[in-house]
Amino acid sequence: MKAYLSTKLKPFIHVLALPTLLILFSFTLGKGKDGLKLGKKMPMADVEMTGTDDKQHSLESLRQKNGLIVVFSCNTCPFVVGNDNFEGWEKQYNALHEYAGANEIGFVLLNSNEAKRDGDDSLEKMKGHAENMNYQMPYLVDKDSKLADAFGAKTTPHVYVFDAESKLIYKGSIDNTYDSKREEDRSYLREVINHVATNSPLNDASTPPRGCSIKRVK
Repeated sequence: MKAYLSTKLKPFIHVLALPTLLILFSFTLGKGKDGLKLGKKMPMADVEMTGTDDKQHSLESLRQKNGLIVVFSCNTCPFVVGNDNFEGWEKQYNALHEYAGANEIGFVLLNSNEAKRDGDDSLEKMKGHAENMNYQMPYLVDKDSKLADAFGAKTTPHVYVFDAESKLIYKGSIDNTYDSKREEDRSYLREVINHVATNSPLNDASTPPRGCSIKRVK
């Protein structure tokens, strides 16, 4: 299996102090305890957001024939960018975007860290980060965390997959790297893409999101 799925949680914990772990795993809830329900339509689909390409995009404009993948992300969270013991989930973004596109599914990143908009998650910093990582997908500013609130997004990253009718069919993690009970490596997002492409069974429509809390303005 690929190296990014072989990383274990234990060494990552060892390099982090307890206060840092508490911050990273403190999930900030959006509207509603469980957020957007499976089967519900994509919220705020027509809201236009500024991207790192200086163009305006809406989720609806980015949805392809078979749906759209929305990933709440950021520039600095170790779960996104990685550290010495974990490669970081963003290393998978381009490959997942390519695989989704090959199956006519759109892919977009949203940065909802409004409390850090004047710092590490400013549009200018997003542009630099997108260029450094060679992002192939749109990377958009979710102003005032409005979409994060509408979705009930908790973490960076937090994944939502919508079908051809803009109905939610999956929410949660990219893979099971941080599932303490895992018995085998699984890429949840690839499984969902396969489900859409081939109508194969979908074993998990919802998984626990893992990552840093979205930095909303209180």
